[in-house]
Amino acid sequence: MADIGVQASPLRPAQTMGGSIGDFIALMKPRVMSLVVFTALVGMVLAPDQLHPVLAVIALVCIAVGAGASGALNMWYDADIDACMQRTASRPIPRGHVTPDEALTFGMILAIGSVLTLGLIINWLAGALLAGTIVFYVLVYTMWLKRRTPQNIVIGGAAGAFPPMIGWAAATGSISIESIVLFLIIFMWTPPHFWALALYRARDYERAGVPMLPVVAGADETRKQIVIYSALLVPLGIWPAFMGFGGPLYALFSIMLGAIFLALAINVHAIREGREADKAAKQLFGFSILYLFGLFATLLLERSMGLAAGG
Repeated sequence: MADIGVQASPLRPAQTMGGSIGDFIALMKPRVMSLVVFTALVGMVLAPDQLHPVLAVIALVCIAVGAGASGALNMWYDADIDACMQRTASRPIPRGHVTPDEALTFGMILAIGSVLTLGLIINWLAGALLAGTIVFYVLVYTMWLKRRTPQNIVIGGAAGAFPPMIGWAAATGSISIESIVLFLIIFMWTPPHFWALALYRARDYERAGVPMLPVVAGADETRKQIVIYSALLVPLGIWPAFMGFGGPLYALFSIMLGAIFLALAINVHAIREGREADKAAKQLFGFSILYLFGLFATLLLERSMGLAAGG
């Protein structure tokens, strides 16, 4: 499949004397950060060994700051295409509130500080995983995959799937099959989640020259891939119940949420034209967030209630 190059013109934001606190918080992508922290917390709580509450807070703050570093470095590198897309044009760099150099410096300080703090205070496996996540998101996804291949989300999704493993490693100093399963759930969830967004934002990506699947392969192929990945995701989402670290409540919720997810994916595939097609894609995108949150929240609830193995 042929790659397409970025067609956006170089960004030249107005120079500033430094953005506001709100601008720098926006650079850290707080909504993404909140999901990262939550999934890391679940990985930490599910682990057989538990950190002291103070150390757990420090670990979660480091993971949050590391996620924020990834966001800032992503916005630094993608400032040119962000300016071309309606969804991202209001970010701090395109608006001229923060210069690219400021974003780069801010992101590097956060990245180095979070990794060193997590490694020195908690353990170096967790620190190494956090460092690997940042490097993968910035170098592999942002700088390489995003602008070169429609598989950007498929491969790049690994960066967003690491937090449960980091949380588990922070608590235990090791990686287990349970944390790998949590990684795989997020990894498999990412393509249908973002492709649903890309379906109704395809013109944005086309204008910016980003080779998202709808731009390169077309909407019909994207809908087909959404159904395929959703069909693979649903049984994987139920798997923790079979492994024992998800209990009966998790089994029930994962089946219910999975059935709705798959039904919405099939609906996206069935409705291919007009506003109803965009509406179907938006419904899947919105529910996909609820789906992932629901799975991890149920695992957290069960563990707090002692309903699953290890509780």
